Amino acid sequence: MINGNTGLIAHIGYPTHAFKSPMIYNPYFEHAGVNAVVVPMGCKPEHYPAFLQSIFTLDNIRGALVTMPHKVTTVGLLDDATPTVKIAGSCNAVRRTEDGRLLGDMFDGEGFVRGVRRKGCTLEGARALVVGCGGVGSAIAASLAAAGVAWLGLFDARDESAQGLKARLTTHYPTLEVTTGSNDPAGYDLVVNATPMGMNDGDPLPVDVTRIAPETFVGEVVMKTEMTAFLKAVQARGCRFQVGSDMLFEQIPAYLEFFGFPTTTPEVLRSVAKLSY
Repeated sequence: MINGNTGLIAHIGYPTHAFKSPMIYNPYFEHAGVNAVVVPMGCKPEHYPAFLQSIFTLDNIRGALVTMPHKVTTVGLLDDATPTVKIAGSCNAVRRTEDGRLLGDMFDGEGFVRGVRRKGCTLEGARALVVGCGGVGSAIAASLAAAGVAWLGLFDARDESAQGLKARLTTHYPTLEVTTGSNDPAGYDLVVNATPMGMNDGDPLPVDVTRIAPETFVGEVVMKTEMTAFLKAVQARGCRFQVGSDMLFEQIPAYLEFFGFPTTTPEVLRSVAKLSY
C-alpha cells in the first residue's frame, strides 16, 4: 500500500515497455513489508540530465535505477563515482548522500561476481577471459579485478574497446595482468560471454568451445533464453556455468544494500517475482 511514508525508487530509461525490475522489486517489497516502490519513468535522452537532477530534489527519493540509453550519460552527472563506474564508463544506480551529493555505482559486474562465487568459482588469483568490452563486459571486468583475479584477457571485435578498457583497469589496478587481442579460451579458469551473441538463432559462438577445458567455469550475459547455444555447448563439455538471468537476480541484493534497504537472496526474489516475457 503506497502512503505518505513510501520511499521512491525511480527506474529511468527509454522506452520502458521492456522493464522487468518493477516486477521483481515491488513484489519483494510487498513480501518483506518494505514501504517502498519502484516506478518506471520514461525519459528521452534530451530531457534526462535535467530530469535526474530534479528527481533528487524529492525528499522521499531513495535512489534511481538507470538503464538504457542513460547509463553512459549518468557518469557525467555525478558528484562521486565508484572505481567500477570509472572503469566501466557507465552507471546504473544513483543515490543521494547525506550531504546532498549524487553518488553512482554500477552493479552488473557485482551481480555476475556474486553469482559465480555462490556457485563455487574461486576468483582470487584466477585467470579470466572476458569476450565483449562494451558496457556490461567492462563492468564485469571491473568487478573481477576488484574480486582479486590475477589475470584478465580482454577481447572485442573493436580492438580499441579492449585497449581502452585495459588502460582504465590498469589505472585502478596497476598489479593486474591484462592482455588483449585474443579470444582463445584455453588456459582460463573463467570465460565470460559479454557480447550479444546468443540473442538470435544462428549467432556464432563467442569462442572456440573445443578449446575450453571441462574444469573452466563459464558465464553468460544473454537473458533472452536461459540456455543459449554457447551454454549448451559448454555444458556438453562438462563445464560449470552461470545463466544470464542469474546476473540480474544476484545484483538486486547489491542495489538494495546501496539504497539502504534490507537485503535478500536471489532465491527469494525469484520466488516472488511476477515476470512476464
